[in-house]
Amino acid sequence: MIPKSLQGILWSVNTDKIDILKDKIYIIHQILAYGTLDQIKWLFSTYDAATINETFINNPTKNYVPASFNFVKNILLKIPGDLNPKDYVRSFPRHLRS
Repeated sequence: MIPKSLQGILWSVNTDKIDILKDKIYIIHQILAYGTLDQIKWLFSTYDAATINETFINNPTKNYVPASFNFVKNILLKIPGDLNPKDYVRSFPRHLRS
């Protein structure tokens, strides 16, 4: 069961209706991209490290800013090799001055 304390980070679904297995891609990426240390600890106590790594590598989502992508890939998950940041990093429209 998903703790109510995660409702704020899993904002697009009701935590009473989310399924830990069926919705793992959403849960994992939301917590990796936006989670606090306590939420990340919950993530690693709920899913094993291999599942989190496989989900991150095989199901990229554009939830990340460059710094969080690099932190998750290189520090938290220690994923060797190259992953295309364009698959993970959301792009913000540029503010053009006139």
